[in-house]
Amino acid sequence: MKIGFSEKQGVAILYLEGNIDINSSDFIETVGWVLNNKTKNILCNMEGVNLVDYIGISVLAIIYKNVYNHKGTIKFCNVPNHVNRLFSIVGLSRVLEIYDNEDKAISSFYEDKVISQIADKKLRRRFKRIPFKNTVEYKQKFSNLDVFYKGKILNLSAIGAFIIGEKIFSIGEILFTKLYLMPNPGIIELDTKVIWVSNENVHPLEYPAMGVEFYNISTEKQQVIFDFVERNLAGSNF
Repeated sequence: MKIGFSEKQGVAILYLEGNIDINSSDFIETVGWVLNNKTKNILCNMEGVNLVDYIGISVLAIIYKNVYNHKGTIKFCNVPNHVNRLFSIVGLSRVLEIYDNEDKAISSFYEDKVISQIADKKLRRRFKRIPFKNTVEYKQKFSNLDVFYKGKILNLSAIGAFIIGEKIFSIGEILFTKLYLMPNPGIIELDTKVIWVSNENVHPLEYPAMGVEFYNISTEKQQVIFDFVERNLAGSNF
């Protein structure tokens, strides 16, 4: 395979051409070189990729783990449809961050930085939660079934929510979610990731329920939710 390289807004962009297969050791080495010499932010543009076989899936898993161990971020864009289908079959679509085009992917790195700054202010997990009883609707993001399930948000923070509902998904599942933040700002549509599931024996009064965190959220929506929580904190004892 051939690998082109450029940098944009602090992100290393790898332009991949050809096949990702048993002969793709250069891909692993290039990512390692970028991590050690350039940046921890890597974007793989797969527009020129013809084939990813099952050895190629292992190559991508090795690369993902290497980036993770270096506390970096790797994302993908312009993934061909047939490759996207393979990612969905083997479950990579639930792990890899995939974007339609390069501009959206580049912007997401900036959004990650903004959200990380919020997390540094101890919002993540330790952030005070407000009690909340409004409606939420959700469905599997990577599914052919267009079925929404209804639930209630028991509490809400700036980075996630605790949901009790008619259908609970497994940890790691990505959901398309509608938060009803009434009366203002209204319905917020965003992706969430399941990070915790209640146990009937341990949490009999909160079952079935799951904890979700906001996933690949835009800075605009993050700010809207942050402002909503801030407005409601004054009247909360949580």
